[in-house]
Amino acid sequence: MTGGEALAAAIVRLRAAGVPDPARDARRLLAHALGVNPGRLTLILPDPVPDLAQAAFKAALTRRAAREPVSHILGRRAFFGREFRVTRDVLDPRPETEILVKQALGEDFSSLLDLGTGSGCILLSLLAERPAARGLGVDICDRALEVARENARALGIARAEFARSDWFGNVSGRFGLIVSNPPYIAAAEMAALAPELRQWEPEIALTPGGDGLEAYRRIAAGVRAHLLRGGRLLVEIGPTQGGAVSALVAQAGFQDLRVYPDLDGRDRVIAARAP
Repeated sequence: MTGGEALAAAIVRLRAAGVPDPARDARRLLAHALGVNPGRLTLILPDPVPDLAQAAFKAALTRRAAREPVSHILGRRAFFGREFRVTRDVLDPRPETEILVKQALGEDFSSLLDLGTGSGCILLSLLAERPAARGLGVDICDRALEVARENARALGIARAEFARSDWFGNVSGRFGLIVSNPPYIAAAEMAALAPELRQWEPEIALTPGGDGLEAYRRIAAGVRAHLLRGGRLLVEIGPTQGGAVSALVAQAGFQDLRVYPDLDGRDRVIAARAP
């Protein structure tokens, strides 16, 4: 079987399984099985696929047809120009979260706290772009913290520390920047999520239950005690939560409140400054 034949059959299989973009995913998985860069795949599609690669591709397709995310199958996800290891214990980094990183880099900072760090993608991306800064990433899940530590080691970022904490519960000191992509999906919205989210990503990273705002209430209640004067807070939000989260942040006494949209024009990041 040639690469082209294997790819065509894979696209049919993934489409039948309801995968949203079967051609893209089939190409990524075939390139992974062959051990080549996806950009080179077209060049080798006329060639026969070795037996070991065929077996690896078949196994990967079985997992993807079960709606396991491609990032879990590959074990990695690209984010802000870098590769991050991901597992079922962490939220899969997404392009929308890059908006938070970009806005956080709008000003200098020397100390950083990432609440609910997960894979560490936000914290480590910010520290990679600010070589003089140091940061702390906290999470309530020990397995997630180990993934974050592995990513820090792989990226060679020794200025990142990690600790188990339920929001601010085990955090001391003040920081120039506090960031978070907390769980924000309302309980009533969970059933409508794509299988890749609902079945494969940690529920604790997706929803706090109830109206989806509990994490923001916890952050708003504790953030002033951990920000330096004039320090900034940036949080990712759901597209319908701009008004509610803005109100919580304003009630906490923050100034210079701004809401930034994602590429689809939906509210995605709230930024504010401590007085």
